[in-house]
Amino acid sequence: MKGRLLVEGGLVVADAASAPQAADLLIEDGRILAITERGASGVDAAVPRIDATDRLVIPGLVNGHTHAHGGLGRGAVDDVALEGFLAASPAINGQRGLDDLALSATLTGVELLKKGCTALFDMTTQFPLPTTEGLHAVAGAYMRLGIRAVVSPMLADRTLYQAYPELLSSLPEPLRAGAAALKATLPDACLAAVDAAARDWPFDRSRVRPGIAPTIPLHCSDEFMLGCARLAQAHDLPMQTHLAESKMQAVFGEQRYGKSLVAHLAELGLLSPRLSTAHSIWISDDDIDRLAAAGVTAIHNPLSNLRLGSGIAPVRRMLERGLRVGVGSDGANTSDTQNLFEATRLAAFLSRVMTPDEDRWINAAEALRMATEGSAHALGWGDRIGRIAPGFEADLVLLDLAQPIYVPLRHPVRQLVHGETGAAVDRVLVAGDVVVDRGRVLTIDEAQLRRDAQAAADRLDALNTEGRHLAQAMRPWVSAFCCGIGRTPFHVHGGRPLDG
Repeated sequence: MKGRLLVEGGLVVADAASAPQAADLLIEDGRILAITERGASGVDAAVPRIDATDRLVIPGLVNGHTHAHGGLGRGAVDDVALEGFLAASPAINGQRGLDDLALSATLTGVELLKKGCTALFDMTTQFPLPTTEGLHAVAGAYMRLGIRAVVSPMLADRTLYQAYPELLSSLPEPLRAGAAALKATLPDACLAAVDAAARDWPFDRSRVRPGIAPTIPLHCSDEFMLGCARLAQAHDLPMQTHLAESKMQAVFGEQRYGKSLVAHLAELGLLSPRLSTAHSIWISDDDIDRLAAAGVTAIHNPLSNLRLGSGIAPVRRMLERGLRVGVGSDGANTSDTQNLFEATRLAAFLSRVMTPDEDRWINAAEALRMATEGSAHALGWGDRIGRIAPGFEADLVLLDLAQPIYVPLRHPVRQLVHGETGAAVDRVLVAGDVVVDRGRVLTIDEAQLRRDAQAAADRLDALNTEGRHLAQAMRPWVSAFCCGIGRTPFHVHGGRPLDG
């Protein structure tokens, strides 16, 4: 038993809707037991204390969508659109052993913790298919680090070129022959691996739990999507997919199914509170209504959406129509950072270019709610994390109010969302355990981690040289095809400025 801990003297932001208050937090066995006036907790003097004087105490941020394998892929992605990135993905993520999977997850988790994030939804990948050992390696890395996580293998039973035969036919020989020869993993093998890992999960599911992630609807047959949903139901797994991230997905979705991607998923019976949809850019109001009615959570990823030129998600329309929204960083290979403060600020500021109507801009409280409570629902922990309240997990971030962005202090939430970069992060607690102290992660040797990461990157780059050359040869043709689709008229605008 952990016993009790008192975090005393802080300025507490219990949730995005509450006014900051000077308060003490009494923690028992990793959960918030009580929030009391400063100095009024009445606990025994022997109870351990953390001095939060001159600190803003907020709920730990929750990353609703990332790819931890992106940690070792940082800096490897050129200026390409989404499909160009997907074409190069095997060369970026290939040849990795179990140690590499754990190392990349550790890199991602360390950055998140140092930037005030205490939980993540990791859509992880392993080539050529997920394995129990691989999923457990990633989960074990998070357990050792002390961060809360959903480990959700990214699955597909179609390659990029099987999903888009039009793209395949646009390639010249011999590139076409090489692309046609690529085969997706057998669907039964993918599902069996997830089933086995979930059945034999050796970790505390309140800290690190399994999930499932059919990666992109067009990359998955209907039967495969339904198989993922059956596993999610059988093992109580959160499920996530990339939905209408690019215009290409939206255009070809309607061509394939005769309806929108969302309408197709609804027809299959796949929309539920268990599902979260990353990106959700190229969707209509009818789509939003369907998602909201089913209790789905949409995860906004503004950094990678801009990096890959995918568009801007219609977040204000989502909120107006009752759709729950969270925030994600996406992988460090496509957003170049795991800083959820940056993603949250951008989520607020992008709304300003969507409409001149100030009343429809995303305000600071809304952005903070998305980055805490909204994302927590996607992880299946909406009743346990994302707020500071009795009964909730003591996942806390202490921010130094002496940092310039808080001087002078007028509106803590506004100054936090609009200005915080992570520089003010002083301490981070997960389930009442201090895992970051004065900006230093206590559960890992960061200097050794850096050495290990550089050595792994050098080794993997050498092993993936051939694949990288193939991706470079493919790039002009893939880019030309995607640009052509991008110029195609389409009834959904994908968040063009002034679209509203």
